[in-house]
Amino acid sequence: MVAYVINDMEVTDPQLLDEYKKLSPATVVQYGGRFLARGGQMETLEGTWSPKRLVILEFPSVAQAKAWVNSPEYAPARRVRQKASRSNIIVVEGVPPA
Repeated sequence: MVAYVINDMEVTDPQLLDEYKKLSPATVVQYGGRFLARGGQMETLEGTWSPKRLVILEFPSVAQAKAWVNSPEYAPARRVRQKASRSNIIVVEGVPPA
């Protein structure tokens, strides 16, 4: 079942984050994922949640999402992201197709 990785990110080093943006996409694709949202304009419609920068990825399954985030291919990009930002990242299982 499809899964979504959601990263609520506060960028602390924009220049370093630019390096991450170059490193991460190929690893996402390698693990069957794709970007759905990547730091676009946001608006809170209800409540008080106010993410700084939101990234949403789709993977074929929770297992694939976890395999990607823990992969040796993503590790160099992950280290760069961790130096360039503070993140809260979750994975959530999607709903079965209708």
